[in-house]
Amino acid sequence: MPTRTRGRILTAAFLTAILSAPALPAQAAPPETFPAGLACDFEMEMAVIPGGHIVNREFRDADGNVVRVLQAGRGEALTFTNLETGAEASSRSSGFAIQTKFNPDGTVTVTMSGNTLLIMFPTDIPAGPTTTIHTGRVTFDVSTEGVFTLAKSSGRTRDICAELG
Repeated sequence: MPTRTRGRILTAAFLTAILSAPALPAQAAPPETFPAGLACDFEMEMAVIPGGHIVNREFRDADGNVVRVLQAGRGEALTFTNLETGAEASSRSSGFAIQTKFNPDGTVTVTMSGNTLLIMFPTDIPAGPTTTIHTGRVTFDVSTEGVFTLAKSSGRTRDICAELG
């Protein structure tokens, strides 16, 4: 899977603080900054507040290839900042489950439930920029080029860009 695609999957699930290498409990990851027009219409910073607990499980086929990853637990809380105005919004640490399925054609299908974050970029379908906390269930596909396509969404949503705008 291309690094850009893997990075996008991690960003999409950032509310759960799914990182390539787990951070030490007492340390926060450095804030991530999104330029204007990518995650919101303005430049936004997203910071992780340590304190979640995540369990990861990999499922492999007969040849030893990872075909599915299940991540569940209590995600990290986040703070979002509009870097143009200084406005802030926060999320609380909450329960979640994310199933990532690696399809034979190189695409990925992600199903998230509980409290999760989905950031849609202008290249995605539907086109962003949007930064939305979902409380419910969300399914999206990721093409081999890293384009996210929202397939299904149910439950409540919280529009972080609107809150910070």
